[in-house]
Amino acid sequence: MCRFVIRVLLFSFVVAQNAVTVFGFQNVPLDGTRTVNDKPKTPSQLPIDNPFAAPSQLALRAPAFDAIRVEHFLPAFMAGIDEQIEEMKTIAGQSDAPTFENTIVAYEKSGALLTRVEQVFSNLTSANTNKHLQSIQQELAPLLAAHSDNIQLNRQLFERFEILYESRESLKLTGEQQEVLRRHYEDFVRAGAKLPKAQQDRIRSLNEQLSKLQTEFRNNLLEATKERSVIVDDVAELDGLSDAQIAAAAEKAKERGNDGKYVLEITNTTRVPILTSLNNRVLRQRVWEASANRALGQNGGIDNRGLVLEIAQLRAERAKLLGFKNHAAYKLQNQMAKTPEAARKMLTDLVPGVVARVNQEADDLRAIMKQLGAGHELAPWDWEYYSEKVRKARFDVDEAEVKPYFEVNNVLEQGVFFTMKKLFGIEFRERNDLPVYHRDVKVFDVMDADGSQIGLFYIDFFSRDSKRGGAWMSAYVGQSSLLNQKPVIVNVLNNPRPAEGEPALISFDNATTMFHEMGHAVHGLFSNVTYPSVAGTATPRDFVEFPSTFEEDWAIQPDILRNYARHHKTGEPIPAELLTKVIQASKFNQGFDTLEYLSAAILDLEWHTLSADEIPDDIQAFEAATLKKYGIDIPAVPPRYRTAYFAHIWGGGYSAAYYAYIWSEVLAADAFAHMQSTGGATRENGNRFRKEVLSRGSSRDPMDSYKTWRGNAPTIEALLIRRGLK
Repeated sequence: MCRFVIRVLLFSFVVAQNAVTVFGFQNVPLDGTRTVNDKPKTPSQLPIDNPFAAPSQLALRAPAFDAIRVEHFLPAFMAGIDEQIEEMKTIAGQSDAPTFENTIVAYEKSGALLTRVEQVFSNLTSANTNKHLQSIQQELAPLLAAHSDNIQLNRQLFERFEILYESRESLKLTGEQQEVLRRHYEDFVRAGAKLPKAQQDRIRSLNEQLSKLQTEFRNNLLEATKERSVIVDDVAELDGLSDAQIAAAAEKAKERGNDGKYVLEITNTTRVPILTSLNNRVLRQRVWEASANRALGQNGGIDNRGLVLEIAQLRAERAKLLGFKNHAAYKLQNQMAKTPEAARKMLTDLVPGVVARVNQEADDLRAIMKQLGAGHELAPWDWEYYSEKVRKARFDVDEAEVKPYFEVNNVLEQGVFFTMKKLFGIEFRERNDLPVYHRDVKVFDVMDADGSQIGLFYIDFFSRDSKRGGAWMSAYVGQSSLLNQKPVIVNVLNNPRPAEGEPALISFDNATTMFHEMGHAVHGLFSNVTYPSVAGTATPRDFVEFPSTFEEDWAIQPDILRNYARHHKTGEPIPAELLTKVIQASKFNQGFDTLEYLSAAILDLEWHTLSADEIPDDIQAFEAATLKKYGIDIPAVPPRYRTAYFAHIWGGGYSAAYYAYIWSEVLAADAFAHMQSTGGATRENGNRFRKEVLSRGSSRDPMDSYKTWRGNAPTIEALLIRRGLK
């Protein structure tokens, strides 16, 4: 349970973004609720009718969304904080000498109430938030930061961990127990437990300020993304979009009070998928600029620039206090990369080959532009448009021809679930008796090959104004044999919502994302550890994306693709010729895809290797200088995220760690190549991968888990092949 405390410290309460409402339950105003300054209720005072007062009585402790109301959250958080503080006092103040049982196990069991409410609140505020929940976020951020500090800067408590750590060789601990002890001890040290009081006081202040600023950034970004939506008056401007896309744009305009018009939403990334289809170049430029220039304060709009500079400044100061050269050095110390230099080298080693590929791709685009009589230079709002034309010409693949074979429910059931059964023997059985937070959500029992239940799986399919961008996995209940808990996991997606009555047809990229998120899901579902702090996805950032990226590659395997790529009307499988084209086209435009990612990852490291006195005044100038410095300043290929809307690093847990995606991809590519060489999607292969990697969490060093399964460390060769760069 104590995972929550650590999570608050490291990730500054990464709970959400978005606005507007549509709970699956009543939306209650906050009038009359207590504030952070009010005296917290003790657990015994938390009303029994508060759904968080006791573990849920639903299957596997699933959240009682039909009973949860907005006004339940703040009292539950405050009572949970109070409860855990009392538990910490008991652990720290006992007269018995520290043992693994009376200190570490007691610590692992602490914070049950706080964990229950946080696990619901954090996903809800990302997936289906509103103004009331955002208000609670703002109140909670500094309170939770202070709570984490109150625990990890408690000298008396730390001394018990230190005694155990220094005598660890004589304690006869299991491998998992050794890892749990090591992680807790190091977390205390990294939090500042060894610092003098004056420095600890400054750390507390910095953590409080950062928690507020990061929450503000996230909430600003949600509003900015909505603010920058493009309104179109004339349907003729939408030439190139499908009838379904136009209908969805009209429906979105109506929702926002713009009847008779059309709303084109921007996405969380710089690129916007509809740019592949829009024939109107002026509109393409409007859409791209709306995306790329968000949160810069244009026309009096949302401005994140000051927040970014302040966050960077405070992070650098905190790192120095904790004995690190910069924030990146602090963050990477306990990751697989260990140092920012190692992470940067991995990224920059890829740059020459990727830039060469981008230049080739740009030449291909200019050639087709010339062929079509385009009298303009290649601009960023042109890249995806002409790439799609090259893709069609080279592979004869038209997205409009492909989409009818990718209906979202069929992709899930006959693609993702089918693959999980082939690999692991598990089955997903839908159930309709458990409450959900939104009508888009489905729930499944996850059953093992022997008929026993592994856990519960929720999936939330479609984008909406109350949901932040991207896709993610969260746990409502984490696995732990110590706590007798089975996992309850949710995948949240942002597939485009179809117009009412239309089928939910998605792109092949979105289908691949569903496989990716299921990789995270099974990492949580297959967890088989004792202690909650090392369960499931509680691994280093540059390892956690490995199982998810690994699952992506199954989406394109011919036998799997044939099973789920079926026409939504006829049920006919995708024609063999079209199937081959889809597979071939999947490696297309990899120079662009890789460079936009590398640019963002390098930008992240560059920001977070600055010292406190090196923080610039102008984020746009710094961004331009960074791209030029590393030879990646190609105007037509901007970073996947620019600084002002880079939620991963300013509002999430990936500061100085965005490199982790490609670091993990090295593992994933190597792993997939190995599995293909040993028979592919067989139960034997899947079960061994489950046993040695997916079930282990951080109960042992992740690289040890990889080597135990693979037989050796990964190389970069498979990655280059996977990305079509070799």
